Amino acid sequence: MDILYQLWLQSGLSQLEWGHGAMIGIGCLLLYLAIVHRFEPLLLVPIGFGALLINIPSSGFDTPPLYDLAGSLQSPGGLMYYIYNVGIVTGVFPLIIFMGVGALTDFGPLLAHPKTLLLGAAAQFGIFITVLGSLALNYFGIIEFTLREAAAIGIIGGADGPTAIFVASKLAPDLLAPIAIAAYSYMAMVPIIQPPIMRALTTAKERQIKMVQLREVSRREKIIFPLLLLGLVALLLPSATPLLGMFCLGNLIRECGVVERLNQTVQNALINTTTIFLGIGIGSRMHADLFLNAKTLGILLLGAVAFSIGTATGVLMAKLMNYFSRQPINPLIGSAGVSAVPMAARVSNKIGLESNPNNFLLMHAMGPNVAGVLGSAIAAGIMLSMLS
Repeated sequence: MDILYQLWLQSGLSQLEWGHGAMIGIGCLLLYLAIVHRFEPLLLVPIGFGALLINIPSSGFDTPPLYDLAGSLQSPGGLMYYIYNVGIVTGVFPLIIFMGVGALTDFGPLLAHPKTLLLGAAAQFGIFITVLGSLALNYFGIIEFTLREAAAIGIIGGADGPTAIFVASKLAPDLLAPIAIAAYSYMAMVPIIQPPIMRALTTAKERQIKMVQLREVSRREKIIFPLLLLGLVALLLPSATPLLGMFCLGNLIRECGVVERLNQTVQNALINTTTIFLGIGIGSRMHADLFLNAKTLGILLLGAVAFSIGTATGVLMAKLMNYFSRQPINPLIGSAGVSAVPMAARVSNKIGLESNPNNFLLMHAMGPNVAGVLGSAIAAGIMLSMLS
């Protein structure tokens, strides 16, 4: 009987607390949303599974290495510990994914219609409004957020998962898991969140506006642009250089045309492998004491507000630009200023086709969509420069 009792004490069931059970349930929920409803499955599957692994009592997945007084290694530490500290705390995984995103990005629509940079910039307004909202919750004693935490939460409004993870790992590592889940969840819900806002802020006549065909962008322009962009960012906002530097490197690999093997590797094997470890690393932060609190609920609510404001300001900026533009701009493409590439652009195109079956806005919307990626990275650089 003593042996059975000792085995019971060493089992996971005897050490299972309500928090473990709740987080295992949340992990299963993430897997359900990813597999059944296809909500960002590439990241939510490893995040959900990572949450299951990390909440198994005494599994040893997250234990740090153990040294004796002489400095000799006694225990090497768990897998999750190394994945999180090597890949996320250092910012390596988000930066590698940003390089992959750069390799998947075509700057052609943005270069053909440079004014759409303003739409990408306007859509980042939700980031800064959410920072103020987070501080307001703290001021009124509803939820306690520090300025660094508020900045990390605000980046959710850019709808850019890697940027949100990178900023959270630097400014608010304890909030990394809820921030990452909120960012990717709202990116997955772009087709649900954006259309009502777009329809509410535009008239039927505005939604039917046809835009002129984009000009052909030369290969030379596409090669020079990422180099020029990197130079400007490095000189004016060095703190944004890690994100935009890797993004520009990936784009240069795509456009230069002489390293196709590297291009295929970055677009496929490298970004996919990194995504797996990034998701598991985020899941490793889903401990009950870090996740089950009022801050998580506040982050989810503030993230929805940030995303909605970013969508609205992009549409309103497009309407404002129409007063000064010789060629009409369909305000629907303003909503693509959030950097959920290419889903936000597809939503703009879909709503445009509903109003006019011959109105194809996809390539026009890709301009502000790509500008949104740049805008969110620059906003992140500003936050890091001010608060690091």
